[in-house]
Amino acid sequence: MITVSSLTKAYKGNTVVNDLNFEVSPGIVTGFLGPNGAGKSTTMRMIVGLDEPTKGTARIDGKAYAEYKRPLEKVGTLLDAKWVHPNRSAAAHLRWVAAANGFSKKRVDEVLGIVGLSDVAGRKAGKFSLGMGQRLGLACALLGDPEVLILDEPVNGLDPEGIRWVRDFVRALAREGRTVLISSHLLSEMAQTADHLIVIGKGRLVANQSTHEFIKSTSEVSTVVRTDHIAEMKAALTEESVAFQEGKDLDGRPTLTIPQQESDWIGALAYSYGLRLRELSEKRPSLEDAYLRMTQEHVEYHASVESDKLEAGKAEAKPGKTEAAAKPGETEAETKPSKPEAAEKAAPKVVPEAAESAGGRHKEKGAKESSEATGNAVRVQKEGDK
Repeated sequence: MITVSSLTKAYKGNTVVNDLNFEVSPGIVTGFLGPNGAGKSTTMRMIVGLDEPTKGTARIDGKAYAEYKRPLEKVGTLLDAKWVHPNRSAAAHLRWVAAANGFSKKRVDEVLGIVGLSDVAGRKAGKFSLGMGQRLGLACALLGDPEVLILDEPVNGLDPEGIRWVRDFVRALAREGRTVLISSHLLSEMAQTADHLIVIGKGRLVANQSTHEFIKSTSEVSTVVRTDHIAEMKAALTEESVAFQEGKDLDGRPTLTIPQQESDWIGALAYSYGLRLRELSEKRPSLEDAYLRMTQEHVEYHASVESDKLEAGKAEAKPGKTEAAAKPGETEAETKPSKPEAAEKAAPKVVPEAAESAGGRHKEKGAKESSEATGNAVRVQKEGDK
């Protein structure tokens, strides 16, 4: 178990982690979420002793990370997959870490196989793709077969197969009773991976609850109904003063969506009116919707222009359009300047002194060119006489 108590970190007066308190329990996958700059990476670094807290404590099964004589057997971490020496092969890197911590070469081969890098074990890490680098980082975290895993965006750069593998793998580790803390900005993936969520914003705790409860508490449920008796169902809902929206599913079949009502109540209502239902399902917003609603006041960086305003701006600034459109009743001649007027407007304005100076330079240049031309003509004539 990871226990964080009153954890605070400030850099030169700027507090990036502010009085955090939470626990990460074994047996489940705990997602660690927050906007950029929220303090997630700093918190993870303090848990494993890489950053010193300004105040507060972070304990792993009651001890600080530095108190463990063989910490890699207790905690496996992936905080930065790029820290590997680029000219060292994947196998050489893992063997170096293994030798420093008393692990066998056999374990190196095992973790390379677990993460799918056996065939490229001899390739230099500097030539790895981002996804392959992430796999190598995971292999290093697994070397000591740790009881606790702390992974900072482990699926970053992985292809769909790799992302699914990480999801299944960390969930399998959690089922073995291990403690798993994992951060990610891929919220659709986190919704399938994490059992519990810890959400922070601007260094403060925003939410600490199960994934299901987090989505449920920050959004409203709607119930979707499909029946062969649409008119009768609409009449029943109207009789009960329940609002609904008509629509169609992906197959073009008519449906009714009832906001802010759970399926139990709608099903009982249809039963009381003797209506047979073909579909009765609840529709909830995604984890992404719930997360954005919960953290909208904690985002450090906001876009200055909204997308709809951008579209409006594009419509106003279409090429080929003049700023002033012709008013009703005006002819083209009235709205467009005449050719002399247009030429006069297009002609550049010249300051008198500059014009006089330029004129003088042109005269001098013309005279010089004329003199050179006369001299050349005389020389040609003399050569012809000879």
